[in-house]
Amino acid sequence: MNQDIKIPDNLRPSDGRFGAGPSKVRDEAVAALAGRGRDFMGTSHRQEPVRAMVGRLREGLAELFSLPDGYEVVLGNGGTTLLWDAMSFGLVERKSMHYVFGEFSRRCAEVMSDAPHLSEAEIVASEPGTHPVPVPSEDADFFALTHNETSTGVMMPVRRGGAHGIVAVDATSAAAGLRVDPAEFDFYYFAPQKGLASDGGLWLALASPAAIERIATIDASDRYAPASLDLAIALDNSRKNQTYNTPALATILLAVHQIDWINANGGLEWAAARCEQSARSLYSWAESSASARPFVGRLDQRSSVVVTIDLDDSIDAAAVTAALRANGIVDTEPYRKLGRNQIRIATYPAVEPDDVVALTGCLDYVIERLT
Repeated sequence: MNQDIKIPDNLRPSDGRFGAGPSKVRDEAVAALAGRGRDFMGTSHRQEPVRAMVGRLREGLAELFSLPDGYEVVLGNGGTTLLWDAMSFGLVERKSMHYVFGEFSRRCAEVMSDAPHLSEAEIVASEPGTHPVPVPSEDADFFALTHNETSTGVMMPVRRGGAHGIVAVDATSAAAGLRVDPAEFDFYYFAPQKGLASDGGLWLALASPAAIERIATIDASDRYAPASLDLAIALDNSRKNQTYNTPALATILLAVHQIDWINANGGLEWAAARCEQSARSLYSWAESSASARPFVGRLDQRSSVVVTIDLDDSIDAAAVTAALRANGIVDTEPYRKLGRNQIRIATYPAVEPDDVVALTGCLDYVIERLT
C-alpha cells in the first residue's frame, strides 16, 4: 500500500508544505504572532496598535511593488471571490472583457456576466495549459486579466495591450512571486494566503489613480452597492488604516511579517528569482523523468509559483500524493476540477528552494516503489 512507503529521513524536505493555498507559513512569522498575543490580538481594529500594523501592511506593499505616486493600497474583508462581487458594483461601468484560461479566471467572468446591471461580459478563452492571446475591444471599459492561473499553473504577462479602460489583474497566486510593472495595471488584487504566506479572510488591491477615479465616479452615481461590497467605503477605511468591519488580526500580522522579510532580502526581484529557482528544479526533474512531464507546454507560459506536472498513465497520481502525505509532504494534489493525473506544487517565496530539490528526490523514491 502507498501508505506503507517510508521515505528515508535524509531524503525528506525540512518542511513538507507545498500547497497552492493556503500556503506554507514561515515558522518565524508564527513565532512573531505568538509574541504579540497580548498587545495585538484581541484588541480593537480601530485603535493602535492594529491601525499601525495595517499601515505597515500598506506601506510594505507599496515598497514591494514600487508603486508610483498616486497609487494606493486598498484592503477589505473577505477574499478574492468577494472582491469579484465588489468590482461588479464599483469598478465596471457597463461591460467587462475577460481572458479565461482556468477555473478562477472563469469564475470572475461569470460574476460579471451574471450582474444584472452590467452588459454580458466579453470573453476570450483558451484551453487549460495555455493562456489566450489578448485582442482589442471597442466596447469594454474593464479588462480582467489573471497573472497566474492557480488551477493550471499558467502565468500570463500583465500588459495593457492598448486597452482603453480599467485593467484589473487577479494576482491571488502571483503577488510577491512574479514580477509586474505597475504602469501596466490599474487594479492588481490578491489574497494573503498564498505568496504572502499568511491566512485567508482579507483582500488586498493596488489601485492606480484611474481606478480610484472610477470608484469615485460610480460612487457618485445612483448605482446601489451593499456596504460590505462598496469599494468607496473600502477605500475610505483603507486611508484610515482600517477596514469597514473587524478583520482577522492574525492574517494582517502574518502578511506584514512576510512582506518585511521579502523587502529586507531584496524585494520583488529577489522573491521572483527565488520562485524561479524552485520552479526550475521541478520542471527540470519532470523533463528528465520517464514518468512525468510538465503540463504547460510553452516555456514562457509555465508558472514559477504554481507548478503542474502530469504523470504517466501507468502511475496513479493519487497514490503518489497519498504516499507523500503519509510521509508529511502535503498538499501536492492537483486542482480537483481539472481532472488530470498530475501533481501541483507551490513554489511561493516562503518555500525553501532546497526543500523543492528534496521533494524531487522523494517523488523518485515513491514512483519507483509504486511501479
